[in-house]
Amino acid sequence: MGPGNCSTVIEAVAGLLVLLLCMSYASAGVETCCDGRQNGTLCFGPLGGTVCVKLVDSVSESQSYQIKHTASIILKIRKNEVLLDPISNEYHLIPTNGTFSIRNLKMTHSGKYVLEIFDSDGKIKEHRTFNLSLEAPVTSVQLFAECLSQGQVNVSCLSEGGNNPQYSWTLNENKPSSRELLSGNAESNTIVLRPNIAGRLVCSVRTNVSSLLKEKITSICHFVNCTSNGVHISKWVFKENNTLCVEPLPETHNVMALLPIITGALGALLIILVVSIGIFCVKRKKPNYKEENNYDQNQTSADQARRRQELSRDTPVEYGKVKKQPRRFDDVTYGNMDNSVYGNVDDSIYANL
Repeated sequence: MGPGNCSTVIEAVAGLLVLLLCMSYASAGVETCCDGRQNGTLCFGPLGGTVCVKLVDSVSESQSYQIKHTASIILKIRKNEVLLDPISNEYHLIPTNGTFSIRNLKMTHSGKYVLEIFDSDGKIKEHRTFNLSLEAPVTSVQLFAECLSQGQVNVSCLSEGGNNPQYSWTLNENKPSSRELLSGNAESNTIVLRPNIAGRLVCSVRTNVSSLLKEKITSICHFVNCTSNGVHISKWVFKENNTLCVEPLPETHNVMALLPIITGALGALLIILVVSIGIFCVKRKKPNYKEENNYDQNQTSADQARRRQELSRDTPVEYGKVKKQPRRFDDVTYGNMDNSVYGNVDDSIYANL
């Protein structure tokens, strides 16, 4: 086997594994239920999911129950206690409502099941059967819409997985009428809407074990006839998706697109300019304060010097001696005070400088 064949086999195996994983994830949360109280009931279960079967209304403590599959006993219940459960976490019975369930369904779980009910003496009181059929659930649904030659809308609903899927359509939450449908019906997987019909279109896909839906908002088709990049275009297209005949935008639109950026840059420059002017003004004012302080100090020094000069002119100074003039009491008489009480006072006071 050559290298090319090996790579092809590896890609095929990888693709199969991805498909199996997707199916297991999609069906892991799927659950179906059926009523098995009638003999011979047919129940459907999703592969990888869970099926629940209503067997009896409730389990009585005075009776015993056993369930067989392919002639093998898989469950025995007596007095609401499970006595036999060979495969744990797969089979389960809820005594309060008489519901039997199987988890992680595989193809080996399909087939005929037998329920036997015994009375207190151990005699068979009832014998019933139900059949279980397993199917793969629907894993995905997709919608595809296109405009036709006269403005009609062709819509296809495609599903993956599931056996014998059944389709149903709604347009604006109602079943499409003959005035809205040109061909197809509400139970087919492809329909054609008449021109000028649009809205919320929903496709539902249902099988025995699962159901999924997909919705799409459709619009009206219109005809375009133009030349784009030297190519002539003439066809019907959806109105909101018309990008075939769009002319290139003029340069002015590019400038308008840059307008927010330009405005932001100019705003930033304006803020920087205002802050710079404020800082400059503050710095200009500081030297004036210093000049005023120097002027006040110089003025104060000049005033003090002038006062010292005036004082020096008013006060007589003799270098060597200072002669004090004698007091004169001629003009003022303090009662009968006699000047002699002061004793002899030297008329002259000498001071050495």
